[in-house]
Amino acid sequence: MIDPENVAPVSTGERKGPLHGIRILAISQFGAGPFATLNLVDLGAEVIKIEDPSAGGDIARYVPPATNDADSLYFQSFNRGKKSIAINLRDPAGVSVFHRFVEKSDAVFNNLRGDLPEKLGLTYEKLGSLNPAIVTCSLSGFGRTGPRASEPGYDAIMQAMAGYMSITGEPDGPPGKAGVSIIDFAGGYAAALAIVAGLLDAKTTGIGRDLDVGLFDTAVSMLTYFASWKLNSDWEPVRSSNSAHQTLVPAQNFQTIDGWVTVFCAKEHFWKKFAELIELPQLVCDERFSTFASRHDNRQILAPILSERLLQKTSAEWLERFRGVVPAGPINSIEQTFEDEQIEARGVIVDVEHPSYGTIRQVASPILTEGSNRAVSPGPALGEHTDLLLSGLLALDDTEITLLRQMGAVG
Repeated sequence: MIDPENVAPVSTGERKGPLHGIRILAISQFGAGPFATLNLVDLGAEVIKIEDPSAGGDIARYVPPATNDADSLYFQSFNRGKKSIAINLRDPAGVSVFHRFVEKSDAVFNNLRGDLPEKLGLTYEKLGSLNPAIVTCSLSGFGRTGPRASEPGYDAIMQAMAGYMSITGEPDGPPGKAGVSIIDFAGGYAAALAIVAGLLDAKTTGIGRDLDVGLFDTAVSMLTYFASWKLNSDWEPVRSSNSAHQTLVPAQNFQTIDGWVTVFCAKEHFWKKFAELIELPQLVCDERFSTFASRHDNRQILAPILSERLLQKTSAEWLERFRGVVPAGPINSIEQTFEDEQIEARGVIVDVEHPSYGTIRQVASPILTEGSNRAVSPGPALGEHTDLLLSGLLALDDTEITLLRQMGAVG
């Protein structure tokens, strides 16, 4: 337990982010891995992105629709505030340079296929002798063990295999996936949490560890109550009309005169207020709809009654009635989302000045604390910080750096 009398007073100066002073080497590309370390950057960590110069670096640099000389907006959205060094890890001299960085870092992160970290020497077993406190974390499709460890994995595959698609979409429609790569990003958050947990342990014990995070594991773990219901009862999940909740009623989308709204009556008093606000208070006294269980049993009767009523006013009219009383919201377009007053009030959008794109507007980390979300430098050019890091962190002179280039160890 912390003794409050022995806690040093907080400085009155501007505080740094909570991960300030932490250095992370990242061998990752595309979305899930870079998203993990982006969140660490936004909390103050220094992330050094190690890219293969012979392969053109992170493949995300070339993802359309907007690309500009190996520097796409897709890449920028995941790599704000990071540094890039071009190292050829297939070259022994490049590996030697990498090992010298490991000695001066706190964590090594990768999002390679599950069988590759061990082959490439990115595990604690291989790097712990260089730095006993180093934390190594792998984020892969299926994790580093099991029969699928060597298989590539992407978000859509995970949504399919974990059952998400079987419960997404209209009952008479085909299976569907979420429009956003939710498993990639959930896996990124899981990996970021894993790294922070590993770092906390290493700072306490002086000993690092391996951390193994799989996208498939992450997707299955997020089934939570679905898993409990299925594993412990005869409940069968189904696709529900209008994105309705599996058991709560009413908790679904409703069409209005000019659009759609979503309502979520997760408590009995929300249901009572909802019925009152849509001017159908008699429904509350109807024994068919008086409890969670009865409303669920009679949802095929209740839903059409509610749907017909919601069609009689505009979305704005209903939402004005519901606001602060019944959980409800508009079904926005992406453009409309960014116009919500809450987004501006919370500072969710940050401006990043880019040398060729100009001002890029991006979304910040959802973790708000003193010193967070201050990394507003653009994602780096391929190998942009190679010389700076070699000369500064490793104290190499120009001759040594030139020799490494000639050997093909760095780009």
